[in-house]
Amino acid sequence: MSSRILLIEDDPEIARVVRDTFLRDGYEVTWATTGLEGWEDFQEGIYDLVLVDLMLPEMDGFTLCRNIRWKSDVPIMIISARKEDEDKVEGLQLGADDYLAKPFSLVELKARVESLLRRWRRYNGVPDQIKRVEFLLGLAINYDQEKVYRHERELNLTSKEFELLKVLAQNPQTVFSKSELYQHVWQQVDIEDAHTVTVHIKSLREKLDDPVKKPCFIQTVWGKGYRFIGEPK
Repeated sequence: MSSRILLIEDDPEIARVVRDTFLRDGYEVTWATTGLEGWEDFQEGIYDLVLVDLMLPEMDGFTLCRNIRWKSDVPIMIISARKEDEDKVEGLQLGADDYLAKPFSLVELKARVESLLRRWRRYNGVPDQIKRVEFLLGLAINYDQEKVYRHERELNLTSKEFELLKVLAQNPQTVFSKSELYQHVWQQVDIEDAHTVTVHIKSLREKLDDPVKKPCFIQTVWGKGYRFIGEPK
C-alpha cells in the first residue's frame, strides 16, 4: 500500500508542485488549502505523514500541529517561509518532527519525507520494502535504492538519467514532451531549448543499450516526445 500524505498549503503554485511530485512517486496525496480544512481532513482520514504550512487561513499551522499531536503520533513536517529560529523552535515544541524553510529543494523535501516515513514504519513495526520492478530483456529498476540493472549488471546512471527513466517507466505508454520531462526532472516550469533533455535521453539509451531505431524501452514519438515501452516481467 502506498504512503498517504496530507498536504496543507494555501499557496496553489507550491501545493500543486509538491502534490504532483509525490503523486508521480506513487504516494497518495490529499491537499487542503486552509488550516481548518486540513484539520477536518485529518480527522476523517488515515495518513502516514502531514506536510503543513504555518501561515494558513482559518487555523494557523501552530494550532493545527498542536491539535494533530494531541490526537496522533503521525510524522509532521512544517514547510514555511518563516525562517526565524523562534518559529522553528515553537513548531518543534508543538510536536512537529521536521522544519523546512521556503524556498526549498524538492529533492531535499522528498529525502526528508522518506526519512520520516522510514522511522514511522519502524516505529509501527512495518519492515522497509525494497521496490524492485523487472522487465523483459533483462531490465530491472530498484526505485528505493535508485539503481538500474541490465542482465543483472548495474548501470552507472547519473541522478538525472535515473529520474528520467523513473518518470517514463512509472508511466508506461504515456508520451512525455521534452518540456514536460524537463519540468518533472529538473523541477523547472519550462524551457525554450530542449537540448538538455535530448542529451540526457541519448546518454540513457546508450547505457541501457537501447537503439533508437529498434527500441526495447524508450521510444521516440516523432514530433511529440518519448514514452516507455518496456514490458513487465
